[in-house]
Amino acid sequence: MTKKRIVVKIGSNVLTRDNGKLDITRMSALVDQTAWLYAHDYEVILVSSGAMASGRGEVKVARRLDSVSQRQLYSALGQAKLINHYYDLFREYHLPVGQVLTMKENFNSRRAYLNQRSCMSVMLDNGVIPIVNENDTVSVTELMFTDNDELSGLIASMMGAESLIILSNIDGIYDGLPSDPDSKIIRQVEPGSDLSEFIQTGRSGFGRGGMVTKYNIARKVAEEGIRVIIANGKRDNILIDLVTHAAETPHTEFIPVTANVSGIKKWLAHSGGFAKGRITINARALEALSGKGAVSLLPVGVIAVEGDFEEGDLVDIYSESQEKIAVGRAAYNSVTASQLMGQHGQKPLVHYDYLYME
Repeated sequence: MTKKRIVVKIGSNVLTRDNGKLDITRMSALVDQTAWLYAHDYEVILVSSGAMASGRGEVKVARRLDSVSQRQLYSALGQAKLINHYYDLFREYHLPVGQVLTMKENFNSRRAYLNQRSCMSVMLDNGVIPIVNENDTVSVTELMFTDNDELSGLIASMMGAESLIILSNIDGIYDGLPSDPDSKIIRQVEPGSDLSEFIQTGRSGFGRGGMVTKYNIARKVAEEGIRVIIANGKRDNILIDLVTHAAETPHTEFIPVTANVSGIKKWLAHSGGFAKGRITINARALEALSGKGAVSLLPVGVIAVEGDFEEGDLVDIYSESQEKIAVGRAAYNSVTASQLMGQHGQKPLVHYDYLYME
């Protein structure tokens, strides 16, 4: 029987107690549920926060540290402790685990992207559960993921997951304030729906992100054909309940689109932040790209080229009104692109196969 592949993101607010320390009891319960899923023909990739909570309190610092130094110190201490907890807990079920630490820049290059996919694929093929986290020890602020929600979306897309389950300390997206007893959970989000009016902009607890990040990631991943669920990781048996009787289990589900999306376009969908250049196009080119057909970006439609990029680098594509409309892989370097700008009869600057419309 073919296993169903799911990515489960466990947020800081799920694994952290009110005092900021790691909640081993909750962690153990989630491991129990993951083992149950594994025994019922699910392949599970865990994207787990908790390194900071694991490392906090392990040492007394000699002086006050800034936020980056704190993150580096506590995550360096905590990551070893966190993976050891997972190792011991999964060992009770005779399930091996492997640690994957990554950074945002590892998704920049197509080669690095494929290397990561190959690593996790061979782990899954051999019955090893990947436990993924950002490598906070070497990441700096401008190169960090928004939080592990963004990372989990990248992993789900990269690994061709059937579902992404984002566990937080809230039951889902509400149609009002979660604290308002009259507010209800929005159970399903159809493709193309806009829930931005319902999203709370703040964040809570110990995580870096908030519901805005979760919503944006969920919508993008669902557009790639992957079902996304936002649910409360502090509920007992939440993972099992979502699989066995989802209708009675509080959560918000993003319905995936049914069209097939190529692996390259999935990579491009999450790669806008890695662009090395900026291309501005005229209204005619915008109309062509926005149509239903498979259209490449030709130099004749380009009116501005900015940045220093090489052939194969990613570029953001903007309209004349300065609205970002797409990201793509450049077929020319920036010098050649500038020279060919506005010319007829040239090969595409960005081929349709390497173009993702926002």
